[in-house]
Amino acid sequence: MPRIAGIDIPERKKVRYALRYIHGIGPKFADDILEAAGVDPEKKAGELTEQEVTEITSAVDDGYIVEGALRRQVQQNIQRLRDIRSYRGDRHRRGLPTRGQRTKCNARTRKGRKRTVAGKKGVKG
Repeated sequence: MPRIAGIDIPERKKVRYALRYIHGIGPKFADDILEAAGVDPEKKAGELTEQEVTEITSAVDDGYIVEGALRRQVQQNIQRLRDIRSYRGDRHRRGLPTRGQRTKCNARTRKGRKRTVAGKKGVKG
């Protein structure tokens, strides 16, 4: 498996798709990197020469924040929002959606599994 930016990418896929396995590189960035490195996007990742792998790695290192550094930066941004006690930081702290989505009937991904709350089942008035 070729290693680009310290990450193993699948060798049976075309390079333009294999690069997307690196955290922080999507479709547009993958195409931009290959254009800057002068590599054919239709080539399989396993067929890359050492020179091409070096070109791609240098293009990624020069212009993009990827993997651990990107994850660390995102966590620092979230922590900053928590520290300044902003609305978004409070939503992160509570584990709720931060971008204005409704939570009455959706948001199960953020809220987790349903928790049944003891209700007024046997209360007589």
